[in-house]
Amino acid sequence: MSIETIHTTQQPINVTASALKQLKRIFEEQNMSADQGLRIGVKGGGCSGFSYVMGFDNQKEKDEVFEIDGLKVFVERAHAIYLLGIEIDWEDDLNNRGFTFKNPNAKETCGCGTSFSA
Repeated sequence: MSIETIHTTQQPINVTASALKQLKRIFEEQNMSADQGLRIGVKGGGCSGFSYVMGFDNQKEKDEVFEIDGLKVFVERAHAIYLLGIEIDWEDDLNNRGFTFKNPNAKETCGCGTSFSA
C-alpha cells in the first residue's frame, strides 16, 4: 500500500522557534527515522471535552502533511478543523515547563491548558 503525500498550501499549525528547537532535540534523542514526523491531533476526553495529542509517528493514509523548518508534521484530516491556526509553544520558567497550545478555535479551555471545547 502506497501512501500519497499531500502538501497543504497553508500551514495550518504554527510552531514557535522555542518549541521547534525542543521538538528537534527530542526527535534526535529518540533516534527517529527520516520517514517519521510529528503527529498533532485531538482526542475526546479531558476536562473540557477534547485533549491535544502530540508525538512522533509514521505517516498514515488520512494525514495532511506539511513541513516546518525541516520537521515533517502529520495531521489527520478529520482533526484539522479543531487545529487550524493553533500555536504550539515551549515554556521554560518557574511556573511552567513544557509545550503549550494556543487554539483560536477553542470556545473554552481548562486550567491545565491541554483540554478544550470547540
